[in-house]
Amino acid sequence: MILGSNGEKMSKSRGNVINPDDVVKEIGADAFRMYEMFMGAFDQAIPWSTNGARGCKRFLDRVWRLQDMIEEGEGYSEELMAEMHQTIKKVTEDYDSMKFNTAIAAMMSLVNAVYAKGSIRRAELETLLVLLNPVSPHMTEEMWQNIGHEKSIALSATWPEYDERKTVKAEVEIAVQICGKVRARLMVPADLAKEDAEAYFMDKPEVKKLIEGKAVKKFVFIPGRLVNIVAV
Repeated sequence: MILGSNGEKMSKSRGNVINPDDVVKEIGADAFRMYEMFMGAFDQAIPWSTNGARGCKRFLDRVWRLQDMIEEGEGYSEELMAEMHQTIKKVTEDYDSMKFNTAIAAMMSLVNAVYAKGSIRRAELETLLVLLNPVSPHMTEEMWQNIGHEKSIALSATWPEYDERKTVKAEVEIAVQICGKVRARLMVPADLAKEDAEAYFMDKPEVKKLIEGKAVKKFVFIPGRLVNIVAV
C-alpha cells in the first residue's frame, strides 16, 4: 500500500491523496511507474515521496543522454565487463522474485559506472534498455528505435544472459597507505595473493617514489581493499 507523504493511509478527509494524472503530467508515466516499483518491497506499506519520484525522473534523463555517449567497439568493454554481467544477474534474479526496487538500484549503479567511464558501447546500451524495459517501457522503446532497431524490444529482443565467471572484476582498486595515510590508489589484479603482494607493490614505480630513501619496517596487505607500508 502506498501511504500519503505523512505516513497515513491516503484519503480525501486527510488531504494526503496523490493524483496520478498530476504526477504523470510533471514527470512522465515512465518515471511514475519506476518510482512505484522503486519505493520498496511490495509487501510493505510505504509513504509517497514527491522528491523520490523526481529522482527517478532524473535517473531516466541520465539514461536518455547515454545515446550521445556511444563509442565504437563490439560487445562489452573490458572496463564495464564485470558490471554488465553483475547487473544482468542481479536484475534477472530480482525480477523473478519481484524485488523490483533492488533491481532498479542495480541498474542505477551500472549507469553511474558508465558515466564514470565517460562512454558506452552499443551492446552495453542495448542490454541496459532490455533490462530497463519492464520498468520504463515507453522511453526504452523510443531509445531502441533511435539506435537503429525497426521492431520493438517486446517483439525482437531476447533477455540477456550473464556469465558467472565474468561477474568478478579482473582488477580492483587498492588504496596505498604510507604509515597509515592514503597516498595513492592503484588498480591491481583481483586475485593477487598475500604472499605475492609485497614483491608486486614494491616493484611499482608509484610505490618506489613514495618510500624513496626510507626503510620498510612493516608491510600489511588486505586483499581487495588496501596496502599499508610502514617506512621510516
